[in-house]
Amino acid sequence: QTKLYSEELIGVEALIRLRHPQQGLISPVDFIPVLEDTGIIVTLGEWILRTACNQLRAWQDAGLPLDHVSVNVSALQFRNHKRLFQCVAECLKVTGLSPECLELELTETLLLEDTDSAIRTLARFKDMGIGVTIDDFGTGYASLNYLKRFPADALKIDRSFIQGVISVPTDAAITVATIDMAHALGLTV
Repeated sequence: QTKLYSEELIGVEALIRLRHPQQGLISPVDFIPVLEDTGIIVTLGEWILRTACNQLRAWQDAGLPLDHVSVNVSALQFRNHKRLFQCVAECLKVTGLSPECLELELTETLLLEDTDSAIRTLARFKDMGIGVTIDDFGTGYASLNYLKRFPADALKIDRSFIQGVISVPTDAAITVATIDMAHALGLTV
């Protein structure tokens, strides 16, 4: 992640990838649903969170000017919010990172499953000082009323709009409108 105008590196996002010995790199679209269906995603998500926090700590200790690491949270992890809170608190304690160094990314669709519960859970993370980003925005049919209620810091516009921003006028219009709206709500885009 970089600042747009200065191109200064300020943070990173932890992403998991799977390389099969014969098939090569497998898309997350193909393997994440399997991990979710089997429940393995919770344990893997916790490992990703610990690994990301440890790596950020190592980079900061080495003098790299990185402010934060973003970690995607699966639906199963988010639904088990007590376990997620415990894992996050433990990762921050073990690494000595301040809560502001961690940003959790949740998809718009996930937040719409049980809006009131999601708002309470996000508020608790915000109270801890942890950043919250709504990922894949524009695909989950969130009303503007929901958007203003979610205690989030940032919005990531879904790639389906961004990919056509140069060549598809409607994608450009939706993207510009989303950026303007998010900025009016005090969100980073």
